[in-house]
Amino acid sequence: MTASSIVSKVWNYCNILRDDGVSYGDYLEQLTYLLFLKMAYEYSKPPFNRQTIIDKKYDWESLKNKTGAELEVHYVTLLNELGKKKGMIGEIFFKSQNKIQDPAKLKKLIDLIDEENWLTLETDVKGDIYEGLLEKNAEDTKSGAGQYFTPRALIKAMVECIKPEPMKTIADPACGTGGFFLSSYEYLSKLKLDSEQKEFLKFNTFRGWEIVPSAARLCLMNLYLHNISDIESDPPIMREDSLLSKPKLNYDYVLTNPPFGKKSSITITNEEGIQKRETLTYERQDFWVTTSNKQLNFVQHIVSMLKPDGSAAVVVPDNVLFEGGAGETVRKNLLTRTDFHTILRLPTGLFYAQGVKANVIFFDNKPASKTPWTKEVWIYDLRTNQHFTLKTQQMKYEHLEDFVKSYNPKNRHRRTETEQFKKFTYDEIIARDKTNLDIFWLRDESLGDTDNLPDPDILAAEIVENIETGLESFKELIDRLETK
Repeated sequence: MTASSIVSKVWNYCNILRDDGVSYGDYLEQLTYLLFLKMAYEYSKPPFNRQTIIDKKYDWESLKNKTGAELEVHYVTLLNELGKKKGMIGEIFFKSQNKIQDPAKLKKLIDLIDEENWLTLETDVKGDIYEGLLEKNAEDTKSGAGQYFTPRALIKAMVECIKPEPMKTIADPACGTGGFFLSSYEYLSKLKLDSEQKEFLKFNTFRGWEIVPSAARLCLMNLYLHNISDIESDPPIMREDSLLSKPKLNYDYVLTNPPFGKKSSITITNEEGIQKRETLTYERQDFWVTTSNKQLNFVQHIVSMLKPDGSAAVVVPDNVLFEGGAGETVRKNLLTRTDFHTILRLPTGLFYAQGVKANVIFFDNKPASKTPWTKEVWIYDLRTNQHFTLKTQQMKYEHLEDFVKSYNPKNRHRRTETEQFKKFTYDEIIARDKTNLDIFWLRDESLGDTDNLPDPDILAAEIVENIETGLESFKELIDRLETK
């Protein structure tokens, strides 16, 4: 069977379970538990004959041979016991629960997975199956799962611009379901790697953080199916808030799409003794400014994660480019302390959170210097006169090919200006009000031609986004006034 036919077969069964109130996300979690158990069982048999730390009374066969109430009770016990294990097994089964209340349907799902010999499938096929399921889950906008899923075409373009090298580390402080790791793995796998480089790629290249347990387990399973790490290894994903403390290690590359939404429930502070209305505060002496804006905190955190010569590609909403106060402070520090060299202005309609206006910022970390490291910022406008939707007009990699070509990954210091790709000097930018980087120059044809107006759903989403942004600004102003 092809990957797409297996995806359809496994996913269609979810429609039956939905009648019992099982959501897409819950179904995918149950699939994750059962797939992992089935593959661990296959590894324990010839020709692999691997030892696993899964006791026989809780292995795949222990599930296969039970039905009815006995199966339901055993499955709940199995999930609880495996959640106590160390390593990847314990992380995948952390706080796992049975969401399939009908034992007959649970048995049907077990039989469905048992029909396939998953280890005989090529890594690409296994990975494509799971990625297909993750994408279908992200399409369920009511569940909010889309916030953990970045469009794969965009990720591929970001990776190709960063151009990661073998034997170097890649981190994502908000890794969701692991899209940046998988694209980087695919990119590096196509190079001619020796045995040492292959070993490093499998076990030492990636490090991620994900605060949501369900997303962390989906990420781990996704990596495992793509041959990254293994059952016995320490998991490459930390189930915690990466903003809590200064990183213990530094990394060669950071590729990430931090969660959208401006307000954080925690204020990150670099000032001792500061009094805030929030009950919890965390001191980050390495941050440039105190703010409750999550994206600005992530940008500062990413700089702290990089090695002195490390590179970053980060998806950020528009407010990071123009917001005053803390935003201006962060931008000025980025321009002076890093080589902040490229901005990709993204069109709307890419993310499952509708109406989001986002960009990708690219910068290289640098050691301390008396003069600013940034000499010029190149901006590629893929937004003006571009309108995409998730269903009828999806953005594909071909829409990003001109940006990648213009970025010139082989030597970004040799670029050519085009209608969509312009450069602005450090002096030009620093002279702008609030060091505003939200710069555009192309004429929006829809403003003078009603025939070119975006679809009504896009217009409505953009109106909602603008209203919500305004409300957030008012809330932050009230918070500041109340804490004075």
